[in-house]
Amino acid sequence: MPLFFWGYGMSEHENIGDSRFPGVTRRGFLKAGSALATLPFVLTRPATAADNDISETAEATAERVVQTCSTFDCGGKCDIRAHVADGVITQITTRPDNELDPDMPIMRACVRGRSYRKFIYHPDRLKYPMKRVGKRGEGKFERISWDEATTLIASNLKRITAQYGPESRFVHVGTAVSGGTFSGDKMMRRLLNLTGGYLESYHSVSMGNTAAATPYTYGVAASGNSLDTLMETKLVILWGHNPTETIFGHTNHYFQQMKQNGTRFIVVDPRYSDTVSSLADEWIPLLPSTDNALMDAMMYVIISENLHDKAFIERYTIGFDEASMPQGVPANESLVAYLMGDKDGVVKTPQWAEKITHVPAQTIRQLARDYATTKPAALIQGWGPQRHNCGERTARGSTLLATLTGNVGVKGGWAAGYGGCANRKFAAGPEMPENPVKESISVMNWVQAADDASKVTQEDGLKGRDKLKSNIRILFSLAGNYLANQNPDLQQAVKVLEDESKIEFIVVSDLYMTPSARYADILLPETSFMERWNIGETWGTASYLVLSEKLIEPEFERRSDYDWQREVAAKLGIEPQFSEGRTEKQWIEHIWEQTRLSMPDEHLPTFSELQKKRKHLFKSKPYVAFEDNIRDPQNNPFPTPSGKIEIFSKRLYDMKHPEIPALSHYVPAHEGPEDELAKQFPLQLITWKGKNRANSTQYANPWLQEVQVQKLWINPQDAEKRGIRQGDIVRIHNLRGVCQVPAEVTVRIMPGVVAMQAGAWWQPDADGVDHGGCPNVLSSARITPLAKGNSHQTMLVEVAKYESAV
Repeated sequence: MPLFFWGYGMSEHENIGDSRFPGVTRRGFLKAGSALATLPFVLTRPATAADNDISETAEATAERVVQTCSTFDCGGKCDIRAHVADGVITQITTRPDNELDPDMPIMRACVRGRSYRKFIYHPDRLKYPMKRVGKRGEGKFERISWDEATTLIASNLKRITAQYGPESRFVHVGTAVSGGTFSGDKMMRRLLNLTGGYLESYHSVSMGNTAAATPYTYGVAASGNSLDTLMETKLVILWGHNPTETIFGHTNHYFQQMKQNGTRFIVVDPRYSDTVSSLADEWIPLLPSTDNALMDAMMYVIISENLHDKAFIERYTIGFDEASMPQGVPANESLVAYLMGDKDGVVKTPQWAEKITHVPAQTIRQLARDYATTKPAALIQGWGPQRHNCGERTARGSTLLATLTGNVGVKGGWAAGYGGCANRKFAAGPEMPENPVKESISVMNWVQAADDASKVTQEDGLKGRDKLKSNIRILFSLAGNYLANQNPDLQQAVKVLEDESKIEFIVVSDLYMTPSARYADILLPETSFMERWNIGETWGTASYLVLSEKLIEPEFERRSDYDWQREVAAKLGIEPQFSEGRTEKQWIEHIWEQTRLSMPDEHLPTFSELQKKRKHLFKSKPYVAFEDNIRDPQNNPFPTPSGKIEIFSKRLYDMKHPEIPALSHYVPAHEGPEDELAKQFPLQLITWKGKNRANSTQYANPWLQEVQVQKLWINPQDAEKRGIRQGDIVRIHNLRGVCQVPAEVTVRIMPGVVAMQAGAWWQPDADGVDHGGCPNVLSSARITPLAKGNSHQTMLVEVAKYESAV
């Protein structure tokens, strides 16, 4: 049997699709997209006469142009026009400018969207089902039949369930499909529920901390407006928000219009991002994890200079001063008492915050004045700041600023916090049978649950029971590269994955041999979004659904997850209940019809009409979060225990946890700039989501590797201290790992902070040193105290110039 080794192509050269190898059709060559290389670093070969001949042939073939969208964990759901001829995607274009719908502006395709053809037609895509033949993690596999693969999956499900119970079964997050309503990981959960259940996980790695914290102020998480309500906003503060690179829904369309209308933008971020470059009138860099100190000092200025909205605070809030505190709380616990130092003797002045944040006191003072005196103003927080171990405090701190200035529930304002829009519409999704297993863990606990489940406690985030009945023994990772790439403290995770006495059976399906795929026992070749049916859903405040149609047939032996799951279900004796007799397309039609029934007022087209129309825009009225609560508080109280905005949360106070203060204020973070560890590792490393991939998806795309090279951003002051020059190879290290990449010496990152783009693939050498620029070899698995969520943005490192032994 041929072997597949990680980092090398299949030994069967005829599958690569290169004209140098015989037996390849012209159509097959076109599908290869002329991207001949091996992962992870891809070199494009020179054009040949054969290419020109193929191009001319394709142009001569009649083609249809289909509007579609990806189903990756990408906020855009931008307008992708796939040109299809003779069963081949020949080109990707996007919507013309004259097709813009001002009521719901679907974006033009970004660089990621325009590069999908190269991603789909890459010769190193997985082609056949395989089973592991070497040590787990070694990346050695042999080709097997689909019948053998599904038989192994079914038999191991039976064996492990009988031995350990359904609590031993786990399905990991799969962000390469979470942008669609139908996916393999959802249907895997359906299959498991029909056969006894599985250990569920909760928490969103993207925004779970802020979603958990915001309800302690407002009673609900969704605190954002529709963006069309901001068109006349005079000031927008983007706090750790980088929509220009992350492509966050249709945010950039509105922000650019606002910029043209004269809206002033201030960006608070340690890094001079592309959002700063494209929008900002002012950039305010601050040390990561010190956001609350800046917020505290802003609130001090606003109150001490009598700039707060007294009438708003008196009518709608509790906890502002001693007179408005809930019963049973001792003196000096109010916001005013904290800011004036009545309890701890520390007045939270801009001078106090300057020493912590490295933001000049006068800048803090002016920022506070601008925000308080500009009516209306919107402080919009991104999801990066809440991915620190102080992220819950930061998220809630922004809600206090919005409250003090009366920007909650008003057109043009913004309530801060989570920022999701409650009027966004969702598709129905496949029906999910009830899970008989009642316990659940935070997604941050899965390594611990696989290593020693007895150590997973309620303090760690266990819900439903006092303890777990079993370790995780069988794991499914379908369209996800989290296991051995995106997981924080990656070295810890792979040690558990490599130990076959822990997780006994791992099933991975993906398009490529990702770092996580190396740890599979059964590795399956998944289809791309252009090779299956789905409905794409938006992020943020966008509100539309797009049909993601099957445009081409999968090549080789690639199958969608649902396809092979039906086979597994048949071998378990539950296929009729699992599939309900539906094909993948019939499931999408069923989901669409269920969505139509659930939204009678939206007048959704029939599925047949949708196939012609391609998309549905929800013409919702402009929406302002908490507008009814502010307009008529008597009949629309906030859904908090007090019925008001809770500046002081009695619920948090009763937890008696020093890292979850009832007033969201500054507490020095673990591995923050005040940690003792900073003496050994003085630089704070942060990551950002770049324009050329969604998480780690599309890392293998050669076009997108050219867009942005993986480097470490370092300020010239920090570089000079370490003898580092532009382009030098540097070693970033801490107690968890070592990473080696080129240096980008730039003033676009503040002193004391270094940065790398998130999502690069882990490439360890024999000594465990990563050469791919994967930040997760350095990040921490520490969970946050309230949400039990991720804090992988909080990491201290040192950087040194690499001195070759040669």
